[in-house]
Amino acid sequence: MLSMASFPPDRQEINGWFADHERQWLAGEAYRFAVNLESRMIGIVDIDAIAESEGSLGYWLDRAAWGNGYAFEAAQAVIGFAFQDIGLTGLRARHAHDNPASGRVLAKLGFTPLDKGQLFSRARGESIEQYRYKLTSPSINDKSIPKS
Repeated sequence: MLSMASFPPDRQEINGWFADHERQWLAGEAYRFAVNLESRMIGIVDIDAIAESEGSLGYWLDRAAWGNGYAFEAAQAVIGFAFQDIGLTGLRARHAHDNPASGRVLAKLGFTPLDKGQLFSRARGESIEQYRYKLTSPSINDKSIPKS
């Protein structure tokens, strides 16, 4: 379901991606978090493509972890971090047309649908239809800010 990842995975590319995380964090370009369950990493939630006080929320979970609310819980914590700790004013997100469960997670998180469009998926080697969403930071006094 990842649009920018290669499939099958390329170990050198993955190692380079992980190796750049600290630099990206320190530069304020991206923030990536492991999702752990019982001391085992089951996925990643991140904010990247940060520009003009907005970023892109993404998440990936091991297929065995799907359907248990972990994506919602982890994304909710990262949204709180994005708005409260680093001061972003908005987040974008998207999902593939054939991944409606991800759309349900985004809706539950408060994202508003924007539109749909085409995106080249490296993993699939073809263009896919995707749905795009936006979430605007609530005011600091608003109690609906996700708590991390």
